[in-house]
Amino acid sequence: MLQFLPDTEEKLAQSFIEKFEKAKMIRQNFEDVFDECYDYAMPMREQFRSKTIGERRDEKIFDETAVVGVQEFASRLQQGLVPNFARWADLVAGIETPLEERDALNNQLDDVTEYVFEILQNSNFAQAVHESFMDLAIGTGVLHVDEGDAINPINFSAIPLPHVVLDVGPNDRIDHVYRERNVRYSDLPFLFPDTDLGQELTNYIMSSPDTKTKILEVVCKDYTKLNEDSFYCIVIETKTKKILKQETLNGTGSNPFICFRWITCSGEVYGRGPLLNTLSAIKTTNLTIQYILENAAMSIAGIYQMDDDGVINPDTINLVPGTVIPKAPNSAGLQPIRQAGSMDFGNFVLSDMRTNIKKALYNDMLGNPERTPASATEIAERMADLSRRIGSAFGKLQAEMVQPILQRVVFILKKQGRIELPTLNGNQVKIRSVSPLAQSQANADITAIARWLELIQTQFGPQVTNLLINAEETAAHLAKKYGVPDSLIRDPDERRQIIEAAQQMAQMQQQMPQQPQQGMTNEQAN
Repeated sequence: MLQFLPDTEEKLAQSFIEKFEKAKMIRQNFEDVFDECYDYAMPMREQFRSKTIGERRDEKIFDETAVVGVQEFASRLQQGLVPNFARWADLVAGIETPLEERDALNNQLDDVTEYVFEILQNSNFAQAVHESFMDLAIGTGVLHVDEGDAINPINFSAIPLPHVVLDVGPNDRIDHVYRERNVRYSDLPFLFPDTDLGQELTNYIMSSPDTKTKILEVVCKDYTKLNEDSFYCIVIETKTKKILKQETLNGTGSNPFICFRWITCSGEVYGRGPLLNTLSAIKTTNLTIQYILENAAMSIAGIYQMDDDGVINPDTINLVPGTVIPKAPNSAGLQPIRQAGSMDFGNFVLSDMRTNIKKALYNDMLGNPERTPASATEIAERMADLSRRIGSAFGKLQAEMVQPILQRVVFILKKQGRIELPTLNGNQVKIRSVSPLAQSQANADITAIARWLELIQTQFGPQVTNLLINAEETAAHLAKKYGVPDSLIRDPDERRQIIEAAQQMAQMQQQMPQQPQQGMTNEQAN
């Protein structure tokens, strides 16, 4: 794809700006419905419509069910996929690693995994991923993962959807990310210290240092490099079309942008989240509350009618205690009008709508994620329920978010020289998810194995069971399913030595009773 790039700087910048504008036109088809989601569920999140700083943003919200529901959705998903202060993935040996070398390599990788998650727990990962999960409720979340400083080696940023424009490649994966930012002219020399800004930008920096300009950051996949993760990165100042940065990013995890979607419709770039599915119920709930409040106001203040007798002036009437209202003789005066509608019916509608909203945002499951769980069983049941209901979204999040995050973190730490991945004959290291949601899905395999073992034991007895089942390998397999760290399991050599020692001890115990018996037999013979 990139072999057709223009040869001059201005043409190169212009070509990417044109691609950005085309992709932005596709995004505009989603902006209206996305803004509705922001209005009713995330009013404080940046929207596509421009908002003044300090402007009130909750005018359309009369019911907080969706607002609270999105926050709980993000918290519940974070607890299931990437829980705080817990290892939610492991680095393990690839499938091509020889069996006799796999355990030793896994022990080394376990130490690396421990260090990686220590870095994650001390970073701003938890805060950033929670914000991106709130965006995921609409359908698409974007994380920017970049190098930090000596104290915090990795920095995470949740990019609001209005700041990015996405495009997909031939495999329907996001391969183009456009990020548009407003920066002051005076900040350009600090953001790009190694770049010759040119005379035109220098003049703007000197004459209008506090004026903001737009810069466009583009990261796109290079398909010319087969069987290799390679990305082309370019940063452009859009007014002067000056290229501020241009580089090639090579290696798994080199892409700083991590874009993940809930579910996608055929032919669409952006995902569709659970908030879109329940937007009608959210709008109906807020409208019902608005009508109920208006009805309550009319019930308190009242609505009146009167004869136009030339005596009563409605503009001068103030309905407060002690008010004297004059009227003409034989006239009816002020008469209250019976209000229409029923608050009870409105409350009935509200009950159903709120239930539907909570169900769509997965807030109706077992337990409350904010309180301390009563038991481990409750956590397992909660995660199993969530795993069953999110369906295909779980697999999509594993491929587009969980694995890329860990790959990006490992890439940065390797680049900084903080970790060194052990290699064995060039075999690839893979990522194994051990999050609560992944474990809940693995519980199905564990249950199947347990039922099979019970059936064999019941139907055929212990002799057939011991003959048929490799107890050592079965226990090791179950440990992997439960997400037990490899460092807690003995390697095959240790297990072999223990088995041999146990066999020798058993043989010695069998021989010890035979020696006195043999001596007694000789005395009787004499």
